[in-house]
Amino acid sequence: MIKSLVRIKGKPLISKPTPKAQFLSIFFGGLLPVIAFTVIEEKYGIIAGLVAGMVFGFGEIVYELIRYRKVSTMTWVGNGILLVLGGVSLVSSDGIWFKLQPAIFEFGFFVFLLGSWFMKKPFLVMVIEKQNPEAPDFLKASLSGMTFRMSFFFLAHALLATWAAFEWSTEAWAILKGVGLTVSMFVYMIFEVLWARKKIPS
Repeated sequence: MIKSLVRIKGKPLISKPTPKAQFLSIFFGGLLPVIAFTVIEEKYGIIAGLVAGMVFGFGEIVYELIRYRKVSTMTWVGNGILLVLGGVSLVSSDGIWFKLQPAIFEFGFFVFLLGSWFMKKPFLVMVIEKQNPEAPDFLKASLSGMTFRMSFFFLAHALLATWAAFEWSTEAWAILKGVGLTVSMFVYMIFEVLWARKKIPS
């Protein structure tokens, strides 16, 4: 097994997070603060729940900083929104702002993906070109369409998360955040793969 720690100039340097880890952070990043908020809020009230969620959110940033010597943009954005909205919730004594973090985060993905498509630089195409500059044109065309469609997937999920924040119980909202996005994305990607297979030139 390759060691995760290497030494440069006598100082330990920790390897960067893998692309897989960065991808999974989209779905599981910020999950611990949600669990902490849900459990503590039910037993000790909204203020205690908010404090617990914010502590865990800050802890995720610190952990990544120690583990990788830097914090990914995804973590900064997701947990940054969580901490800001958590602060607003503390001031207003209303947990709704904290609960809106997943919706705002997902809406941000919608804007980012759709914006990259309109700018003729679809995000998924940029990713594949970076990994494989010789990628065939049909694959780039497929990923361009996927970028466009995926943006609306995140928009739909952001609207659902907004509804959950206002109307669902805290437990149901937490399940949507922790499991709902992952499961729905998995199902969505199955349809994308099946669609892409039909488009592959014979």
